[in-house]
Amino acid sequence: MLKVAVIGAAGRMGRRLTANITAAEDMTLSGAVEISVCPLLGQDAGVIAGIGETGIKLTDDIASAVKDADAIIDFSTGDVAKTAQTAIANGSAVIIGTTALPKEQRTELEKLAGKGGRIVLASNMSVGVNLLFHMCKEVAGILGEDYDIEIVEMHHNQKKDAPSGTAVSLGEAVCEGRGLEYDKAVVHGREGMVGARTKNEVGMHAVRGGDVVGDHTVIFATGGERIELTHKASSRDTFAKGALRAVRFLSTVSPGLYNMQDVLKLK
Repeated sequence: MLKVAVIGAAGRMGRRLTANITAAEDMTLSGAVEISVCPLLGQDAGVIAGIGETGIKLTDDIASAVKDADAIIDFSTGDVAKTAQTAIANGSAVIIGTTALPKEQRTELEKLAGKGGRIVLASNMSVGVNLLFHMCKEVAGILGEDYDIEIVEMHHNQKKDAPSGTAVSLGEAVCEGRGLEYDKAVVHGREGMVGARTKNEVGMHAVRGGDVVGDHTVIFATGGERIELTHKASSRDTFAKGALRAVRFLSTVSPGLYNMQDVLKLK
């Protein structure tokens, strides 16, 4: 049995991770972490997740929570690099699904992987979304500059970052497929007299409202036709199940920094 600890276990994603780990035949929940001001500290992680008692209490002590863990899963908004350092020092593999990760934390994760850490870092753990990344890169390269590319994403009204990490990854995928530089090509929304659209720009649009888990559409448009590739997530379980696949993947590979394309063998 793979022992897995959840960082951010009281959050919406953390609760679904707890439920899915508990339901998995080859895994067991070994730790549950939250920030020190969380009012649920000390409560059973399973009760918080709505699945009954697991015997694992919510704690703010990361070191004790990861002590027996084969892997940790972190979708939190905290210092994920610092948490990863603690986990890797313990011999645990690390799965990170946090979006909008600061560049300096990404750099630190690369260093940790170079020193023997096993890490999966992905802006989106969904199997379907990662297939979309792969498809968009291929389609962008095949269609070429005759097709305008626009990306539209929608999330619930509580999401803090925009565009979503998934939308950024989609932008990176189409830019790679077209041979464009992301920072130069991507245009975030349009307002006023911006002039005609250029061939080498990628439109990026963020929509927020209601309780939408996550919708992403990449549009390839040209004279006479339009191709739209869309992924819609209706449950956070899709991200949890992808994270569990990442746990299994890291139990079989050498140290390094991986992403979900590696997990799904799409590279």
